[in-house]
Amino acid sequence: MTRSREDRMIAGVCGGIARRYGWRSRNVRLAFVASCLLPGPQFLIYLALWLLLPEEP
Repeated sequence: MTRSREDRMIAGVCGGIARRYGWRSRNVRLAFVASCLLPGPQFLIYLALWLLLPEEP
């Protein structure tokens, strides 16, 4: 799994997840925003993925 260079809004994490699983990036972004309304470490997980996932070549 890599961060997307072309399909990115902030860091390409949602675009990379969408590409890996064959989903639409818009749906992944909407799911992430919706999950941020619930209590939990979603934002920290996004930041960790931003740091840990390599950018695609």
